[in-house]
Amino acid sequence: MPEPKYVIAIGSCAISGAPFHGSYSHHEGVQNVLPVDVYVGGCPPRPEAIIDGILKIIEKIRSQRR
Repeated sequence: MPEPKYVIAIGSCAISGAPFHGSYSHHEGVQNVLPVDVYVGGCPPRPEAIIDGILKIIEKIRSQRR
């Protein structure tokens, strides 16, 4: 995938590793593996929160093009 790349972390499990935090088979959070641009919390996240996260990424893309 060509540059630039954007990452949205969706859900509490992806963001903090909960409820499996400290387990042998789970990472402590996606930010330790990938650089994250927008976080969308919730377990499961509400549709409004996902739409808000997508709109934030769109704003970030538009601001970097200028």
